[in-house]
Order: sequence, then structure tokens, then C-alpha cells
Amino acid sequence: MECYSEEIFGPVLNVMTDMPPNESVDFICDAPEIRAISFFGGNTAGEYIYARGTGNGKRVQANLGAKNHAVVMPDADKQHTINSLVGAACGAAGQRCMALSVAILVGDAANWLPDIVEAARKLKVGPGTEKVDLGPLITPAAKQRVHDILDTSAAQGAKIDLDGRNPQVPAGYEKGNFVGPTVVSGVTPQMDCYSEEIFGPVLNVMTAPTMEEAVNIINSNPYGNGTAIFTSNGAVARKFQYEVDAGQVGINTPIPVPLPMFSFTGSRKSIRGDINFYGKQAVNFFTQIKTITSNWNVAFATNQAAVNMPILK
Repeated sequence: MECYSEEIFGPVLNVMTDMPPNESVDFICDAPEIRAISFFGGNTAGEYIYARGTGNGKRVQANLGAKNHAVVMPDADKQHTINSLVGAACGAAGQRCMALSVAILVGDAANWLPDIVEAARKLKVGPGTEKVDLGPLITPAAKQRVHDILDTSAAQGAKIDLDGRNPQVPAGYEKGNFVGPTVVSGVTPQMDCYSEEIFGPVLNVMTAPTMEEAVNIINSNPYGNGTAIFTSNGAVARKFQYEVDAGQVGINTPIPVPLPMFSFTGSRKSIRGDINFYGKQAVNFFTQIKTITSNWNVAFATNQAAVNMPILK
């Protein structure tokens, strides 16, 4: 196609719609004219694209899966913290990479569970014909996946304190892909609701006796996209931000997505490549660096070749 084969200068975006997905991915990874690939999505596709693209000598950045945790210290502002947890877990129906899907309640903060459940229960689900807090999931398959993970997790011993399956919605929308706010407690790392990125409005609740144990839980998870801590103690926050292994860290902020002038970072299984999205690193990713060394002072050339490294005189 001419729009692909010819170099075009200007605001032109090529959208590939005439190839099966696998063929289009391989084409992008293999075509020598494409020198860099920026990908955002799941681990299966992203790791394939990274391996194939870099194998062909391309520069590839890939933001992958996530399991974002929040640590709640007992000295945190209770109302702000609960509102933040529920909003970050259920906003966009949980269908965003920075959804806060795990809350680790430290010490006496474990007593806040009933209040978290009640705050989540107040959120309204619907099609958006009137003011709602949560819309539908993107496909019937996405809805069924959430149901299946909850079924399996309950069988594994998790307690579903607030069940958002089959929520009440306006008449005529009963067959929609709706899942209401869901709170699951008694969660352990071995359960599907913890090990899988659910991509639904589900908040997993865990407990830990100390902040150090909470950090150990986070760092033992394979993903390192984002995390947050809620506390009124600056020393605790500083210790957390240094010891936790995640790309984006929020202090009393549930979704620590940076402004565009800063980089969208990640670590471990949440990223492939060493140049991040956003900010100066994004400019570097799409820039091929070239160094030019020139010499115009040739009038004083000697009669003998110099074998040493050239130096500035």
C-alpha cells in the first residue's frame, strides 16, 4: 500500500484492518521499515512481540500485566483511604491497568473491612442512561471470566463479602455485561483472584501484621506496575517508597499515574524493554541518537600519519 510504503511527513496515522491479528503482529515485528514498536497490553502478546521484535533488531517497549496493591496503615485517614480504595478498584469497572485490585490492611486497619464493604455497596451500576458509577464490562467473555475467577476463589477458601455478580440494573439491560462492586477477603497468594489480573470491579483484601510483611507480599508478586500506601507517618511512607519494588508509587494516592512530563514506569513482569513510556524517556525511545565528530582545522596537517587517538589541540 502506498500509504505504508511511501514516507509521509505530516499528521497521518496508518490503521491496519485488512489482516488477521497474528499476521498483522508478525508483519509489524518483521518489516524492516518499522524500526520501533510501542505496545500496551497483556503478557502473552507483549512478551511475544518483544521477543520477535528485538530478535529482528528493533527497539521495543512493552507495558504488560499488573496486580496493583495498596498498603493501609492504621494511622491513615480512614474516610479518605476507604473512598480511595473503593474508587480505584471499581472505577472504569476495574478495566484499567492501574486499577487497585489488592488492599493489604496492616494491624488494626483490618477492622475497616465492614466499612470498605459498605462504601463499595453504595456505588451504582448501570448502562449510563442516567448517572452511574460503573458501566458494563467490555464483552460477555470478560464478564464470564470475572464470574469464573470468583467461583474458583470461593472454592479455594476466599470469602466474598460483597458479591457483584448479577447486579440490579434498569429493565431492558438484564443481559448486559454488568458486574457490580465486589469485595473478597481472606485472600492468599495461591488463590486465582490474587494470581490473575481480573480486569473487573473486584477488590481483594489481605491482612499483614506489619508494613514490612506487606511490602514482602507486594515484592513477591511477579508484577510491579503500581502500588500505594496510606499513612499519616512520613517516615513510614519514606521507608515504603524505598523498599517496594514497583514502578509507580503513590503516597495517599490510589492511582499514581504520572503527568505526561514524567515517565510511566514499571518493573519485573509488568514491563519489557528498558525505555519507559511518557516524558523524556518516550522522546528518547522514538529518537535515534547520532554523534557527529568533525574537523575543519586541516590547514596545519603534518607530513606524517598520527597513530594515536585524535585529540583537540
